[in-house]
Amino acid sequence: MKRIVYILFGLALTLSVAQAQTPTDPYVGAIVIDAADGRVLFADGADKPGYPASMLKLVDLFIILDRVERGQLRLDEIVPVTQEAAAMGGSQVWLDPRESFPVEELVYALMVQSANDAAMALATHVAGSREGFVRLMNEKARELGLSPITQFQSPHGLPPGAGQRPDMTTPRDFAKLCQALLATHPETLKYTSVIQRPFRPDAEQPVIMSNHNALLGTFPGCDGLKTGWIRASGYCLAATVERDGRRVISVLMGSATKKANIAKTKELINRYLPEATRVEAQPPPPVQEKVTALPPPPVDEAAVEMAGDPEQGEEDLADESPAPAKAGSGWSRFGYVLLGAFLAVVVMLVIQRRLLLTR
Repeated sequence: MKRIVYILFGLALTLSVAQAQTPTDPYVGAIVIDAADGRVLFADGADKPGYPASMLKLVDLFIILDRVERGQLRLDEIVPVTQEAAAMGGSQVWLDPRESFPVEELVYALMVQSANDAAMALATHVAGSREGFVRLMNEKARELGLSPITQFQSPHGLPPGAGQRPDMTTPRDFAKLCQALLATHPETLKYTSVIQRPFRPDAEQPVIMSNHNALLGTFPGCDGLKTGWIRASGYCLAATVERDGRRVISVLMGSATKKANIAKTKELINRYLPEATRVEAQPPPPVQEKVTALPPPPVDEAAVEMAGDPEQGEEDLADESPAPAKAGSGWSRFGYVLLGAFLAVVVMLVIQRRLLLTR
């Protein structure tokens, strides 16, 4: 019982300290880790508690990709928009309760636009309610072995309402979460690396979503992960960069200005990336050729002509038709037949000549 009291007291003290924090430049807490093995390359205030703001949408993505991998959710599954989702403020794609969207479209809205309405729509669809999804978020935190400081209260990271507790984490905890996310779901970068993308592309006036991560497209090798900002948190950024087979993850929390947050992130990554483990790129698995006793199909001259057109990439046809036969493959088979017949005749003549000589 005494131990439980101490734990509760520690959590209450941590919460009060975090609430008293004031964003400062260049940060309140920062960490850089090697994405390959989690080794800490730099840490300063890495265990100081703070508000993750929209960075926590990476936890939403983790849960969604987990369920897709297990077959419990499909990326093309249709998500209806609830009244609660449509009523969300802050960054959004202006969802309407009369609309519905595939899971993947809302995931792009979650990662690119940092849309709070998309976060709520996905959370409700996956878990049935906001509260149910928050439970999944905290279960994921415990599964990853994050400290008791990390406690999620919302699927979006907005400031808490009256009587609600804020979302909490530390730079160290969040870097650990990011590393696990990339290791478990490398496809994460498909969503976090997008700089700009239309939402409702077929509408008369689609929403052009723009990523808030200023490193994308400007800082070599950056392909994620997520920004966060509310007044109490200051500017937060979880970033990942890969160069020459080395990848690091940095988390900076509590910057008073975006400029300071970006500048320090660049400085730390440039300084510590060379110390990261270099991972050799894995070659793609060899393609297993299917063996069949049936004769090869006739060559489609139009397809061969398209495949040879420099304006048509080979990948353009790969999903629609079998790979075209290599040039001359038909003649090679015929040549082998002729060569075999010729060798057979020569062998027979040699045998016949030796029989004649022995008589």
